[in-house]
Amino acid sequence: MLKEIIIALQSYFKAHRFIRKHKLWKWIIIPGLIYALLFVVSMYFFGKSASYVIELLSIKTGLKAWVDQLKNSFVGFLFAIGGVMLWIILLLMYFSWFKYLWLIVGSPIFGYLSEKTESIIEEKEYPFSFIQLLKDITRGIKLSLRNMLWQTVYTISILIVSFIPVVGWVTPMLALFVECYYYGFSMLDYSCERQRLSPAQSMEFIGKHKGLAIGNGLVFYLMHTIIVVGWILAPAYAVIAATISLYEQKDK
Repeated sequence: MLKEIIIALQSYFKAHRFIRKHKLWKWIIIPGLIYALLFVVSMYFFGKSASYVIELLSIKTGLKAWVDQLKNSFVGFLFAIGGVMLWIILLLMYFSWFKYLWLIVGSPIFGYLSEKTESIIEEKEYPFSFIQLLKDITRGIKLSLRNMLWQTVYTISILIVSFIPVVGWVTPMLALFVECYYYGFSMLDYSCERQRLSPAQSMEFIGKHKGLAIGNGLVFYLMHTIIVVGWILAPAYAVIAATISLYEQKDK
């Protein structure tokens, strides 16, 4: 798996060179600006709601009153760390829901970018079919909804574990890997669909190559640490990098 994660990381550098060489910037910038705008709006609403949810949970469960009553600095420290862990997990859950909304809305662009990348690599044109495009969009929506359901189940399970002192400290890392896997899964599936793999076959194939999915999603999230520029470039870079990494594996 580690080898595949490294391959996925390297594919982002290859994607950057590929975009520059073939002048694909118009397919990067315009969708990226829309994504960045939606990202800022969604994070604004998250910031408004997350602190309220954590405070409500601590009061309703009686944890805050219990900690205040103990007047123990170590217990207070554990409670504060737990609050931070919970905030991070809520952030990842909120971001995952936003991500699936963007995947559904942007599926035609992502599908085109993936196809365009492979057509350039193979030096052949894929015939355009509106009916096939609709089928691809429908498949993408169904798969996104399926992944959103399972990821939510896993994240809620991790959320429950996060309330356990000390043990819960590792939960943000688990939640991050789950998030990376499912985002990378969506990016890789565009290539799987083009090879006419059924959703079940696609899930089986990507399940055997988890490293490619996790590595792709990991760089996607790391790019969000680069304010504005990273937000604009991250979505398109992710799909092109996924296409390149999977094509190289298929070639081998």
